[in-house]
Amino acid sequence: MKSEILERIRAELRANLERLTRVARDAHEAATDPGSKAEGKYDTRSLEASYLAAGQGRQVAELGEALRIFEGLALPDFGAGDEIDAGALVEVEMAAGREGFLLVPAAGGMSVVLDGVEITLLTPATPLYQRLLGMMAGDRLDQPPLRISRIS
Repeated sequence: MKSEILERIRAELRANLERLTRVARDAHEAATDPGSKAEGKYDTRSLEASYLAAGQGRQVAELGEALRIFEGLALPDFGAGDEIDAGALVEVEMAAGREGFLLVPAAGGMSVVLDGVEITLLTPATPLYQRLLGMMAGDRLDQPPLRISRIS
């Protein structure tokens, strides 16, 4: 199951990287195009385009780094009695239904759907990641309210 999740994450990251690279290239071209030169002291089109291009360039770099991490990532298997740690796939029951969390080093907030269950990627910077560490199947959290049903 984890290998399929990893493949979906990699495919999503590749697609996002390709799309964002095109957008960043277009923004860079717009920022450096002679036609975007300021026509007056209050015309900030060129400056705005350069800020946009720089921001998108940073996003491309971040996505590229996340893809690099996931290309070489192997996730450990966890048994029924194991504590949650990095690489764990944690299935929980919440008021809204079943949900999954995958504790990974990058691409936090991204989600994939597998067998009708949404799996959200959590990174160490996420408070929920930190709260889940060391917990076991059957444990409960108050914030957010959930019960851990399975760890793999």
